[in-house]
Amino acid sequence: MDTIGIDNLLVQGIHGHYEHEWERPQSFRVSMEVLLNTQLAGSTDTLSNTIDYDILRDSIVRIFSGERRALIETLAEEIAAEALKDVRVQEVRLTICKLDAWKNGVPRISITRTREV
Repeated sequence: MDTIGIDNLLVQGIHGHYEHEWERPQSFRVSMEVLLNTQLAGSTDTLSNTIDYDILRDSIVRIFSGERRALIETLAEEIAAEALKDVRVQEVRLTICKLDAWKNGVPRISITRTREV
């Protein structure tokens, strides 16, 4: 299986459990890998035979710009579910870091979701 990924995408959103987190947008860093077979794309040099990075990025940005979520776990699940809508994607690995939460350290969630057969 091959991997297409996005590393360190910076996005803004109003998300969080605590009321003070709802006052202004926070910064998040998202890294994502999708596992799929890219052999056909590699042999044909045709974008439609693979996953377009722009579509993955736009999906992440749209979800972060959308409805407020209390947990980054929820955002991660929504992003993974969106990627798995493409039948070529067999697995999604995703990490979301909450950059503005603490002065020392960066909390994060990492998930792996696999297509159910």
